[in-house]
Amino acid sequence: MTVLALALFTQLAVVTPRPVQPVLAFPERSLDDTTAYRGYQTRFFRDAARNTIQVYLDERSARVVHLMADADNASIGFTARDDSGRTAALAWASPGASVSASGRTRRFEHRLTANTNVLHLGAFLLGSMRVERDFQYFQKGKEAFASGPYAITEVDRLITTIAALPIATQPTHLRLLNAASVNELRSRMYPRIALTNTGAFWVASIQQVTLDARDTLTLELRAATRDVNASVAGDSLTLGAKRGESVAFGVRISTTAKPLTPLTRAEIFTPEFLAFLEATRARGARVAATDTAAIRARRMERQVRGVELLVSREKLMAGLSTYATYFGRDMLMTALMMQPIWKHATLEAVIAVALRKLGPNGDISHEEALGDQATRESAGEYADLIAASVAQRQNANQRGADSLFTRAEGVLRTFRNVRENYHMIDDEYQFAIVVARWITDPTVSAESKRAFLLDSTDGGGTRVARIMSELTLLTRLTAPYAANPIAANLIAFAPREPSGFATASWRDSGAGYAAGKYAMDINCIWVPHALEATGQIIGAIKTLLPRSALALESVTPLNRYIADAQSLSSAITTWRGATRHFTVTQTAAQVQAAVNARLAAMPAIERSYWQGRSETAAASSTELRFLAVALDAAGTPIRVANTDPATQLFLGDGEGRTTASTPAERAKVLDAVRLFVRPYPAGLFVDRIGPVVANDAYTTPGVWDAFVKDPYHGPRVVWGREVNLFLLGVANRIAVEQRQSQPDSAYITELRDALMKIRTAVEQSGFHTELWAYTFENGTLGAQRYGSGADVQLWSTTDLAVQFVLARAAERGR
Repeated sequence: MTVLALALFTQLAVVTPRPVQPVLAFPERSLDDTTAYRGYQTRFFRDAARNTIQVYLDERSARVVHLMADADNASIGFTARDDSGRTAALAWASPGASVSASGRTRRFEHRLTANTNVLHLGAFLLGSMRVERDFQYFQKGKEAFASGPYAITEVDRLITTIAALPIATQPTHLRLLNAASVNELRSRMYPRIALTNTGAFWVASIQQVTLDARDTLTLELRAATRDVNASVAGDSLTLGAKRGESVAFGVRISTTAKPLTPLTRAEIFTPEFLAFLEATRARGARVAATDTAAIRARRMERQVRGVELLVSREKLMAGLSTYATYFGRDMLMTALMMQPIWKHATLEAVIAVALRKLGPNGDISHEEALGDQATRESAGEYADLIAASVAQRQNANQRGADSLFTRAEGVLRTFRNVRENYHMIDDEYQFAIVVARWITDPTVSAESKRAFLLDSTDGGGTRVARIMSELTLLTRLTAPYAANPIAANLIAFAPREPSGFATASWRDSGAGYAAGKYAMDINCIWVPHALEATGQIIGAIKTLLPRSALALESVTPLNRYIADAQSLSSAITTWRGATRHFTVTQTAAQVQAAVNARLAAMPAIERSYWQGRSETAAASSTELRFLAVALDAAGTPIRVANTDPATQLFLGDGEGRTTASTPAERAKVLDAVRLFVRPYPAGLFVDRIGPVVANDAYTTPGVWDAFVKDPYHGPRVVWGREVNLFLLGVANRIAVEQRQSQPDSAYITELRDALMKIRTAVEQSGFHTELWAYTFENGTLGAQRYGSGADVQLWSTTDLAVQFVLARAAERGR
């Protein structure tokens, strides 16, 4: 047994519950606008294995949800209503909780109070957090408890499919799921509820076994018999106060899922950043709690704790509560932005995780499906394969039918294995940049680089071989445009039935790219940088390893680039010219006409607000240049102004460098910067809110309607990721210009003013989270928490890098 395994075993051998306090809580007075959370409150704890437990109370959906951010990403949730059927007002009954463990089972307990004399609890859902997310998205929590338990469609299809198998085959498939009969399998679909009177307590036990019976989730609700009457009806529990107007009850959750191995801040961050954090804390401690320095210190500490909640040896989670899984894009983007404050080992861990999840064709995994989500996806695949097998047999294709049937059995044999999703495309290009920045870092020794590249302990060959596999895919995908730079050869989204294209980059909502086929961020920003990164990786490997490390089995564009650096340079130059397809120029008259048309289509309150601001007229009176968010299938720009140029500001003019020193290069930078600070609805800037992620004023009413229906990446929403990219990018541009022999002072002043304008607006919004939105109440504009936004989100914690970089810049400017 390894030292790590022994430590974990000892940790989990504890049986006696021990008290724990929250690591974080939202909203937090003076850090958050409590009104913006609108009945939502959450706390984060560490369980007995130091894995993250999040509990949130949401009056909007009447849900109480417990997220276990471990290797299964499981959750336990229920709905709370009063006797009239309305949302029951719940509150924490104590400031902390308790944790314990025995064997494989970890437990977490806390207490709640309901401000009602009759409390109905139901809609119990124990399983994947992804299932809980869908449950809430489709507003299932609003249905009557008597409507029955929530059925997972894919699992229901699997059981129905097995029930229809030939009698000779059925037992084999049941055994693969550890079931003796279809009825036994069906009994595992839903949680079982049992009520017991122990004398002192009513104990309601709600238990959910996994479909293959290998793991168990348990929820126990406890109430003192002297204070409460309890009863069960169907799948719901009723607690009635014997006296008074409130009901107090305890909540215990238990899981047998595999824990993760969390990392500490000392393992994640550089000593320089931790010293900066401590200095910030010390300054905050010397002033009043409401002082800006004190608030900044508290916020930074909260963000550092957030990183610790998300980062483990096994993976970096995208966010909590909704995304307690690996997201390739989120991890890679965060790594790029956090490079100034993360240790080299953290960057290496990011690369190693991505390589461990690499697809057979060199694809970077976008997202993992864990636990019951893996079960859900496997169940759907199994049912589809069996249905296809039956169809082939009916068409007298016995060989095809047998092949599909064998594949279906294979799905059952790996039923709960982690499943990887490879449908996103931006992470293919981001990965190369992360590798290039690590492999060219002079502070990492050549010996360390060689050891990392030649490591094969994860399986699947050496890391350098897997890196070459990914670069082979990248260069193959980009070769057509490099050879013939027409719009039809740009990187495209795949078709999506029944119409349109699948949004496979970061604006991954239905309306995110305005139904475009060719995304600007992929084609104008990520591809050119990734190709330049490819050249840097090739050059570094040539100096670190034998030539055999670059040997490829087949003729590919990567072979050609390895042999001929000039051909790669030519491809990079060609791809840097792709911006010509996306460039939009609007004259002052066109800007005015577009803004007027968009205002006319807005609701009256919103239209009145924007028309009443002097900034609206001023912003509409000059021409505007921007890069369209995407091209349509014909290669025509879809004129949605957007924040994606912040990525270019951040990455620089060439991979790993910024050389803005000519008037033409400065003009490109200022086009992007001015769009950010130009007031909405002509530009992106909204006072006291920040830069909205898109402005659809210059496109068609059809796009307007799409963003109204699907606002996730629309004109009402600000994304923290884009804010931080902008601030880091502008700070870098200022630093580069200051190093010029003859710096342009007017250019520097304009960049500084823009940086301060965006930073001030975001501070005034009260948000430093994944995303937030503006809303109107009584004609007044204000910020609010976006409904599906994460409380702790990996790439939002990059605000830490912003604070560090800006503080260092201020020190250099003194």
